[in-house]
Amino acid sequence: REVLDIAGRMVAPGVTTDAIDAVVHEESLKRGAYPSPLNYHGFPKSCCTSVNEVICHGIPDDRPLAEGDVVNVDITCYLDGYHGDCSEMFVAGEADEAGRDLIQTTYDCWVKSMQFVKPGNDYKDIGAIIEDHIVPRGFSTVKKFCGHGIGSVFHTNPNIFHYRNSEPNGRMAPGHTFTIEPMICEGTAQCLSWPDDWTATTTDGKRSAQFEHTLLVTEDGVEALTGKIETSPVQWWEKESEVHGGVWLGTTPAAIQKMEELKKEASPAQ
Repeated sequence: REVLDIAGRMVAPGVTTDAIDAVVHEESLKRGAYPSPLNYHGFPKSCCTSVNEVICHGIPDDRPLAEGDVVNVDITCYLDGYHGDCSEMFVAGEADEAGRDLIQTTYDCWVKSMQFVKPGNDYKDIGAIIEDHIVPRGFSTVKKFCGHGIGSVFHTNPNIFHYRNSEPNGRMAPGHTFTIEPMICEGTAQCLSWPDDWTATTTDGKRSAQFEHTLLVTEDGVEALTGKIETSPVQWWEKESEVHGGVWLGTTPAAIQKMEELKKEASPAQ
C-alpha cells in the first residue's frame, strides 16, 4: 500500500511511467520487499502502468503523461514469503466528465462486489454484481482477464470472473485470499494484444479503468489486506461514491472501526 501511494502521488502531466517504475522498484527494496512483476514470465519492469485505452499489463515507458490521462498503477510486492497485489486509478491533472464517470462506475462496482464477500458465498456470483452495476450505465466488463487467488504464489486458484458466469469456482471460506480487479471499458471490452506479449488495449481505442485489492475472508466478513492507511490520500471517487463514502477497508467489525478512525482523521473538528 505504501508503494502504491507513493507511485500514485507521482502521476502528473510530464511525468513518465518509467520514472514511476524506478521509484516503485526503489521503494519496494527499501521496505525489504521484491517487486513481484519484475521478471515474472519475462515482464521487464517492477510495476504495470496502464494508460487510457490500455486495459492491463501496460509496460512503463518514456512517454510523458499528458493532461487528462487516466492511469492505472498496479503494484505487487513479495514480502516475508507472500505477495500483496493492489491497483488504483490516478489522473494526470484533471479528468474530463466521461473519464470521471468511467472511474466512478468502476470504483463503485468494485466496492459492491467486495461487500459481497463472506464465508459460504459462491465465487461465481461476484461477476453478476459487477455486470449488473455497469451495464445499465453504458459500460462493459473485460472477460479475457480475471482476479485470482494469491498468497505464497502470485497467481493461483480460484479465478475471479468479473462478468456473469456459472463456473463452479467453489465457495468462500475463512482464510481464503484472492483479488477482485474489474476492468471496465467505455466502449467494447474486446482486447487487442500487443507484440510485447503483455500490453492489452481496447480494440476501439476507448478508455478502461481498474481497481484491485488483495482480500482476506474472515469468520465475520472480509478485510482488504492492501487497504489504505493513515497516510493514504482519499480520492474524489471515494468521497463521491454512492455505494460507500470514504475509504473502504472491509466488512468486519475491525475494518469498520478502522474506517471510522480514518474518516475522523480526514475530517478533523473545526
